[in-house]
Amino acid sequence: MAAVSPSEKKPMVPRFNTNCCGDQHSRDSSPSSCGTPDGSSSRRPSFGSIKEDVDGIAQSFVDTQQHTPSQKEPRKLELPEMQPTPDFCCPCGGFLGWKQIRLGGRGLSRSFGDLRGLGNLQAKGWAWETTDSGKELKPPQVPVVVEQELPPSPPPGTSALEKVPPEVLDQIISLLALDVPPNGYTPRNVDLISCLLASRTLHAATLSVLYRNMTFPHSGVFAKALNHVSQYPALGTLVRRLDFSHFTNVGFSRSRQMNAEIQNLTSRTLMQCLDLLPNLKECLLQEHLEGDFSVDILRKLFMDLPNLRALDFCGCATQAFSQKITEALTGGPPLPMSMPNLQRLSFHECSTIPAPLFDNLLSRLTNLTHLDLTHTQVNDSALFAIPETARITHLSVSRCTRLRPSALVEFLTTHPAVRDSLVFLNLMTDPTRFRLLEEDDVTALLPKLPQTLRSLNLGGARVTSDHAPLLVPLTKHLEELSLASADISVTDVNSFFARTRQTESGAEESLPPSTLCYLDLTKVSSMTIASIFNSNTCSLLSDQSYPLQVVEFVDRIINPLRERAKTQRVSVGWTVRELGRRGWYVRDRWSVPNEAIDDGSRSWKMGARWWGMRKIPMAVGDVGGIYGHYMFKK
Repeated sequence: MAAVSPSEKKPMVPRFNTNCCGDQHSRDSSPSSCGTPDGSSSRRPSFGSIKEDVDGIAQSFVDTQQHTPSQKEPRKLELPEMQPTPDFCCPCGGFLGWKQIRLGGRGLSRSFGDLRGLGNLQAKGWAWETTDSGKELKPPQVPVVVEQELPPSPPPGTSALEKVPPEVLDQIISLLALDVPPNGYTPRNVDLISCLLASRTLHAATLSVLYRNMTFPHSGVFAKALNHVSQYPALGTLVRRLDFSHFTNVGFSRSRQMNAEIQNLTSRTLMQCLDLLPNLKECLLQEHLEGDFSVDILRKLFMDLPNLRALDFCGCATQAFSQKITEALTGGPPLPMSMPNLQRLSFHECSTIPAPLFDNLLSRLTNLTHLDLTHTQVNDSALFAIPETARITHLSVSRCTRLRPSALVEFLTTHPAVRDSLVFLNLMTDPTRFRLLEEDDVTALLPKLPQTLRSLNLGGARVTSDHAPLLVPLTKHLEELSLASADISVTDVNSFFARTRQTESGAEESLPPSTLCYLDLTKVSSMTIASIFNSNTCSLLSDQSYPLQVVEFVDRIINPLRERAKTQRVSVGWTVRELGRRGWYVRDRWSVPNEAIDDGSRSWKMGARWWGMRKIPMAVGDVGGIYGHYMFKK
């Protein structure tokens, strides 16, 4: 971009970097913020925060809760690395110029002749001069370079980048925004800050990108944001997302009581923040904030933010939260009969909310698309109360013990809101405590699942070998299939990847290839180390199963696989990956060199790149914080 004249630069409005906590106050507030001994900045890990490693192979994650050695634990002595000798030398900062060289006590050099004379005394001439007998040494002829005149800079505001349509410019600048977990005190979005200073056009376009998504790792950043937006209310109109998925009230060597006394994030300040954001579309909350909710805040979220499309209360399971949300939705002014703007709603692990509240709320969501009711008290009457105008693509009723199996199957196969639109369906349960689907229910459900389905979790359902023929057609469009605790054989698993089958007349018929990329076989009794590696009877790890990339196993399989990888000299093309309670066997990329690399990105995952997620995302973005914990670690 052409240079911009000083007159074109706009005086900067004081700004708050919503993904940065690198101000002086924040750095001075913690001893850990001063950087590492080698001068590099150090990051403060968030409690329980995980993030997908975009540079690693499938099922690679970064757990940001790092280990800090205690005082009793001996510290390892780290030796500094030897730096290679540079290939060039340049004058130091105190160099005064080539005409300031001392000539052996005779003063300072003033010309080339003085330097040449000094060279003749010390090194018998310059290295580039030839020594012809009887001839004076002459310096080499340096070709004269004629500088070409640069084209004149365009007038302010007329450069090619500034003439780009605003919509395109917004997309370009959005690529500079770093959606990384803000778990440290190092500056973020430095490129965006630079764009703010480039010109008036870029300043306006960058402001909208910088304030579009506000992410808060702790209460100090929230207080800074609130103070700044209160000072410049116009910035609040730019905010579209409040993201508390990485928030923690632990840190700065302060206790919970000390954080409460500081009063950075309270029900009063959170309400003040929501009042300043009239165009808010996505609000991502979680369990570390439930003590700061009030009845007025919950009413504000459900009734007074007309543009709100996504709302997440992940992990809010205390009785206090249940009482407040019940009072907010049933007491005082009633909810509007229709809430068409709220499209994505998550009560993931909100196990204390009473069942009647779901009937009252879900019946008003006429345009619902994402619904996460994992481990709640929802019953089948609330599901049937969902308006027929809704088009649900993502649904999770995992571990919902109040649902009747027959009513759930009827809802999934007949209700217009889910009958033809489902893309993600999670029905996982723990069969040792509660089984959601019995054998007859599975038989009734499988043939009627829509072709749009890409992820199906039947973990804990009573799936048997009799259901294998019903599962094979699903493997031609499903990319994720979870069959935890299923009573199926190795032959049944092989049928998912079969390329041909015999017809009733005895002829062979070709089948479409499998589309499965992820298969959950935890607690499947037929899956043993011997059966998995028997290439004559099991095609699970062979090239025939491609594009299968990830197979999830239980610990009794993962542990021997890990030990096998340590002692085996030749790799089998699969690698063990683990996180939290879960373990996967992942296909190495080099094992299928003729296939394009697939990082797992899919539009229906809304930013998640890997396989087997158990929490429905409510906004498009990188996975991290406590949302990543519930999605992949638990």
